[in-house]
Amino acid sequence: MRCLVLVLAMSITVPAAADPIGWSPDSIPWQRTNPDGTRFALLEGVRDKAGVPFTYAFFIPAGVWDAPHRHAATARVVVAKGKLHLGLGESMDKARATVFPTGSIVIVPAGAAHFDGSDEDTIIIGTAVGPWSTEYVDAAATPSAGAPKG
Repeated sequence: MRCLVLVLAMSITVPAAADPIGWSPDSIPWQRTNPDGTRFALLEGVRDKAGVPFTYAFFIPAGVWDAPHRHAATARVVVAKGKLHLGLGESMDKARATVFPTGSIVIVPAGAAHFDGSDEDTIIIGTAVGPWSTEYVDAAATPSAGAPKG
């Protein structure tokens, strides 16, 4: 019996673990920069496929605000650098925004109208599950670098 167990144990293969990957706020490989200075990087995953998780980075330059918008999926965000100002609602009222400093974790539910910006250079790292889309309350609003191109 011992020999049989040994043979079975030897026939089981364990897949090798993938090497971890990571970035510091200063080493993010930005893939898109918009004229307003916002930057976007898809760090892993695919954001346009249902049920597929992804991780992204978003850079907000000092003084830039993104107009009220909604996302199709819940975003789980960590403020990696700076301070994220985030307000809820369909109209931008910067005075109503909550300030989340470096290290904060913010969850923005799918479909929640919100606006964001900062008074200093800010980087957020977010995770979500696709499909991802961004819908601006005012369809004429200029999208940030993080909004998927249609």
